[in-house]
Amino acid sequence: MIAERDNAKYSFARESRLLIVAKAKVWASEGWQVVITDPDGKAYQAAEFDQLAAA
Repeated sequence: MIAERDNAKYSFARESRLLIVAKAKVWASEGWQVVITDPDGKAYQAAEFDQLAAA
């Protein structure tokens, strides 16, 4: 997961899918631009986070 806002950038890796999705939703709700990338390199935007949680 990568979260960016203004001049700040944070990344989180190797956490459970559910934890990353929950964290990404919180950061996105606080105005961060968040992208989750899966092990195959596919990137998911905020609108797709629920799809990841259900998989």
